Amino acid sequence: MKQIIIRVTGKVQGVGFRYTTKVVADQMGVRGIIKNEKDGSLYIEAEGDDTLLDVFVEWCNEGPDRAKIENVEITPGELKNYRNFEIIKK
Repeated sequence: MKQIIIRVTGKVQGVGFRYTTKVVADQMGVRGIIKNEKDGSLYIEAEGDDTLLDVFVEWCNEGPDRAKIENVEITPGELKNYRNFEIIKK
């Protein structure tokens, strides 16, 4: 198990990205959080094994139909042992 931090930029707010990501994460067994950032990007903490996270990152590069992804940045994170995948609403 490991954690990665994913920052997705582009047209990613107001297109159902958070909800769709939660559905995908739940289906895959990825745990963590997703939230909108003030700068218009999305912040994701995702936990799982390497293979699972690779597939999840691939999905983040696609996103839902109405999203227009410009960049997906991945950095290593610190494992927090999330129990599920949650949308954080500020």
